[in-house]
Amino acid sequence: MDRHKVKRQRLDRICEGIRPPIVNGPMPARPLVALLDGRDCTVEMPILKDVATVAFCDAQSTQEIHEKVLNEAVGALMYHTITLSRQDLEKFKALRVIVRIGSGYDNVDIKSAAELGIAVCNIPSSSVEETADSALCHILNLYRRVTWLHQAMREGNRASSMEQIREVAGGAVRIRGETLGIIGLGRVGQAVALRAKPFGFNVIFYDPYLPDGVERSLGLQRIGTLQDLLMHSDCITLHCSLNEHNHHLINDFTIKQMRHGCFLVNTARGGLVDEKALAQALKEGRIRGTALDVHESEPFSFAQGPLKDAPNVICTPHTAWYSEQASIESREDAAKEIRRAITGHIPDTLRNCVNKEYLLLAAQWPSIDPAAVHPELNGAAAYRHYIIQCDDANDICRKKRCVPSAYWHRSPRHLAFSCRSLPCMLKTRGDGIVPCSILQEGCRETKAYHEMTSMP
Repeated sequence: MDRHKVKRQRLDRICEGIRPPIVNGPMPARPLVALLDGRDCTVEMPILKDVATVAFCDAQSTQEIHEKVLNEAVGALMYHTITLSRQDLEKFKALRVIVRIGSGYDNVDIKSAAELGIAVCNIPSSSVEETADSALCHILNLYRRVTWLHQAMREGNRASSMEQIREVAGGAVRIRGETLGIIGLGRVGQAVALRAKPFGFNVIFYDPYLPDGVERSLGLQRIGTLQDLLMHSDCITLHCSLNEHNHHLINDFTIKQMRHGCFLVNTARGGLVDEKALAQALKEGRIRGTALDVHESEPFSFAQGPLKDAPNVICTPHTAWYSEQASIESREDAAKEIRRAITGHIPDTLRNCVNKEYLLLAAQWPSIDPAAVHPELNGAAAYRHYIIQCDDANDICRKKRCVPSAYWHRSPRHLAFSCRSLPCMLKTRGDGIVPCSILQEGCRETKAYHEMTSMP
């Protein structure tokens, strides 16, 4: 098919529905900040009361969020019980910053948020100690079988003779000399390593993103591949974030690479482990025992998941991060981050903006000037640059004369048009958009653009 005969979309159709990125536009006199999936704002209120109105939603999805919050909320606080996809984010009309009360942010589409002009922040340090302590408790529990011994006592089993002791405490293992394999040596992973060494563990780790030399400062052994770590570990503990690359990192294939009879601990993210494959490995004895604080489906229920019939399983309800001190500190830090967003400049004044790179990339092109919105553009804000894409755009991109064409497809806020002429740039001025004079007069797209942006 001749590509020039393909029907092209009209400019007004392309512009329709575009959400202008209002990262640092004028703030309302008293902006609205909403706690999306909770109802207790007693910690946040003293920090925000003089700069914002604070409300709570206690929602499990955006369908349960009040229309006023969707239309007016400038800031949002959230735990891990609600998920914000691109479709969810587009429902918010004025949102500029989201703060995740906790370290993980896999429940927010951070790239789409940046494309919509929304900064996403997290609180990475408040629960490091609690999560590391919980992980070590799970590890010790698996080795010393405390949970099963307690359960046996509650069931009335006695351990008075040596035979009874062997039956009740069978599977308990000496810790000294065992190899603990850590996947992900971030804040929590390092804290677990430092706690495990005094117990006599030989600690190894795998982390492809960690700079060289960190292992020397901590006195640890770095393993070059995940396969090697799985093969050499007696106990494996997960401390990595969840993303599109490591979903079901622990699956049937990787389980077969583990030492027979190893332990598995997960206090990171439930999506890292394929629970069906784990249940089968537990039944077959390939994994001796597992302790999970996070699960594929939360809130977790033994009766509904694949682990309901699996032996030697310890489960806790995503509480490894929690202590009274950590909860208060994380909420205070989240409120302070919202305050910095309201009173400062996004993302420069934010301490833990996790999509800053995407925001800065997007901010190179759109210009927020509500006064320059042209009525023919269906309410979309005037942009600093409009790029015309030609047939040989890839060649010109290689010569660094324009942004990569892939970037146009990645961000719907940046308008790109096909044209048989060379790429041209349309510059703006305060009272509207002025097309360049070098556009081909015979180009249909150029004529349409002149008609769309003609000044009165």
